[in-house]
Amino acid sequence: MIVNIFCNFVAKDISMESNSKFDVVIIGGSYSGLSAALALGRAIRNVLVIDSGKPCNQQTPHSHNFLTQDGNTPANIAALAKKEVMQYPTVQFLDDEVVEVKGENNSFELITASGQQVQARKLLFSTGVKDLMPNLSGFASCWGISVIHCPYCHGYEFKDQITGILANGETAYQMASLIRNWTKQLTVFTNGKSELTESQLAQLAALEVNVVENSLVDIKHVDGYLDALIDSDGTRHLLSALYARPPFEQHCKLPKELGCELNDSGYIQVDEFQKTSVHGVFAAGDNTTRFRAVSWAVASGGKAGAIINHELIDEG
Repeated sequence: MIVNIFCNFVAKDISMESNSKFDVVIIGGSYSGLSAALALGRAIRNVLVIDSGKPCNQQTPHSHNFLTQDGNTPANIAALAKKEVMQYPTVQFLDDEVVEVKGENNSFELITASGQQVQARKLLFSTGVKDLMPNLSGFASCWGISVIHCPYCHGYEFKDQITGILANGETAYQMASLIRNWTKQLTVFTNGKSELTESQLAQLAALEVNVVENSLVDIKHVDGYLDALIDSDGTRHLLSALYARPPFEQHCKLPKELGCELNDSGYIQVDEFQKTSVHGVFAAGDNTTRFRAVSWAVASGGKAGAIINHELIDEG
């Protein structure tokens, strides 16, 4: 199968000769990709990592809930990880763009924008997902800073502060029930007619969670830090944080074009060993799971690296 698809992943550090051969090519060099590269480098595997340097959390000021790195910036964590991986001489990083892939297990070929041909026995996609920002002024500028997705990653920093939830129906109810653990000053913004049931509305009222149905038109902020939501009536709702779960798409279309199955939620379907439905192709990190946290990405990448090495050994 030949895939003519542009995957915007660019890496740095080396210049390669054409027709380079690797045990593994990792597309995406953030937390899961670097974790896999570390495991494979320590297994003395020849690895190429191709990365854009533009992770989805690039706006996020601090990363939390990750032992030894709690409160560090995502960029610093990634830089430290890459420095550690680069100590292993069999791991290389390439500054280029993937434009075509063909082949099968133990015989994949990637062609780059500069015309280089890279061969690999195994592929690992740690390419993440792309969040699709709603048509709401200020949302994108605040995303990852004060408009957040996960209370375990960011909730402690906004505990006991005035907080909103941008969601509707069952999602809004579940999020409100969860996030009330961090703050009692909570309002659900359905951004249109509420889809909450009468029972859910009654339970939220009992928890003193407000529900606002007016459409939202603007987010007022300073450098990504929320000040207020403005609704269609002109009402100004003061807020410190807003939880939201915008839709997403796969950052790279290449896995799907290769035949990798996606689940009903849009994630790459993998088994417990990070194997996709295509033999020899693995995936790890945010493109495979709704658990979007650095710790989860690192864990899945390390597991993928170990399993890939075992598969290479078994196949000789």
